Amino acid sequence: MGWKLQLAFGVLLLVLLGLQFRLWVGEGSLAEVESLRRQLAAQHVELNDLHERNATLQAEVDDLKEGLAAIEARARSELGLIREGETYFQLLPPGDKKDD
Repeated sequence: MGWKLQLAFGVLLLVLLGLQFRLWVGEGSLAEVESLRRQLAAQHVELNDLHERNATLQAEVDDLKEGLAAIEARARSELGLIREGETYFQLLPPGDKKDD
């Protein structure tokens, strides 16, 4: 083998080693690509959850814009409001008696 052939072989070997290094360890390596795929999958799941939440909130907004029934139901459940002329009854579970 001539020295030119050995030099070419050495250069090609260095290039091959450099490419292998990038493949396994460097930027854009297989490990990094797999990590990015996992992150992307997790973000897709989160995005789908947020889309569902947005759809639910949009339906609630539309319902509140359309009629008073939804506003009344929300006022009753969250604020404990009652209509004029109604009587409020609070039912306590058995065993919650207070001795005064």
